[in-house]
Amino acid sequence: MSDLPRKAVTRTAKLAALPLGFAGRATWGLGKRIGGKSAELVAREVQQRTADQLFKVLGELKGGAMKLGQALSVFESALPEEVAGPYRTALTKLQEAAPPLPSGTVHAVLEERLGEDWRELFLEFDDKPSAAASIGQVHRAVWHDGRDVAVKVQYPGAGEALLSDLTQLSRFARLLGPLIPGMDIKPLITELRDRVSEELDYEQEARSQQVHAEEFAADPDVVIPGVVHQSDQVLVTEWMDGVPLADVIAQGTPEQRDRAGQLLARFLFSGPARTGLLHADPHPGNFRLLSPDDRTGEVGETGVSDKAGEAGQWRLGVLDFGTVDRLPGGLPQTIGDSLRLALADDAEAVYELLREEGFVKDSIDLDPDAVLDYLLPIIEPAQVEEFTFTRNWMRNQATRIADPRSPAHQLGKQLNLPPAYLLIHRVTLSTIGVLCQLGATVRLRDELEAWVPGFLSVDEQEPVVQELAGDAAAGA
Repeated sequence: MSDLPRKAVTRTAKLAALPLGFAGRATWGLGKRIGGKSAELVAREVQQRTADQLFKVLGELKGGAMKLGQALSVFESALPEEVAGPYRTALTKLQEAAPPLPSGTVHAVLEERLGEDWRELFLEFDDKPSAAASIGQVHRAVWHDGRDVAVKVQYPGAGEALLSDLTQLSRFARLLGPLIPGMDIKPLITELRDRVSEELDYEQEARSQQVHAEEFAADPDVVIPGVVHQSDQVLVTEWMDGVPLADVIAQGTPEQRDRAGQLLARFLFSGPARTGLLHADPHPGNFRLLSPDDRTGEVGETGVSDKAGEAGQWRLGVLDFGTVDRLPGGLPQTIGDSLRLALADDAEAVYELLREEGFVKDSIDLDPDAVLDYLLPIIEPAQVEEFTFTRNWMRNQATRIADPRSPAHQLGKQLNLPPAYLLIHRVTLSTIGVLCQLGATVRLRDELEAWVPGFLSVDEQEPVVQELAGDAAAGA
């Protein structure tokens, strides 16, 4: 493959081919239908061809194109099942792999950023990348002190490519909308564009990852690789084996799915409370399932082998801290307060809180009971001790909000999302999407009680605080 396409005209032409391709396949499908093929068969073929082109274009371009594909991949569970199949395969590929750059290009970056004697830093360096993603690819190596490491190399011209792609993609966001019912693609693209500088800053990523690595160093459930070395466009971290979450989604056992889902929810809610940072790129390619006794794991015909035996011993490995939300006080207490009040059916208090925080603009008057009815299905997982996340549940939620004829759709259009909550909202939705892909049964309420300020009343908080303090002391 050639070097990363950087010329704006080249990338624009490739991206512009996507909506044209969608239209062309629809015409091709009509021709097949007239020719006598069944509508169901033709629709399946059209979807498969569309999915194949989507992966090919977004994967080859990397940059913002692939970043959008990764962001969309976690929402495939919202698609109708007859449509989801072809896209599921194509979008899952984008979570973790893309066509790699030539080794000569990689060596040139390493020489420029680490010095002419860069090879002396490593005892071994694998020219074949272990993963190739949106703005960089990862190579496995052995550091000069004998540690197995992951070397993340940023693509030359990645910044220019990201901005160019996202600008172009925003122009035909409306045509991509039908891929994910109930989701407005354009704000997602805008938000991704706003994060470009953070994605490209490996120094900032190294700081964020090291903060997490130090905080979770003794954690029995979550593993974060430590930072070994960082320079402009190159980041070296400890290597972490494990089973990619995409493999657990595809063929994990029920116990492994539940364990992965529980730990994913725990990391989502505990991270801001413990580090003041929110990991803001929760697609399956950034997570591994690993056990204390066997960090590699294997995938067989009957699922992911659990060499350690007990499913409870599997831990969650977390990668890629290029995008984080800075929350010095943890998640906003408004989230916990509104959840607690909604679960108590206090419609007036919920409405007043949402108005104060800017979710309901001053110029708009809504029925508090209608707002509560809109929210309750969304927070259903917090109403029970444990909840099974399914694609069917996700599709029902998407349909309820997307259908222009539904009261939920009409009310949702009148609500506002304050800027401070944009990234929190996307991360939460993405995590729920992954939980539905896993089909995991999760004790979500436990995590909310432990980590989200305001979810428990003042009287309820004291026993939980004492229990957490006891657990921390036992861990130490």
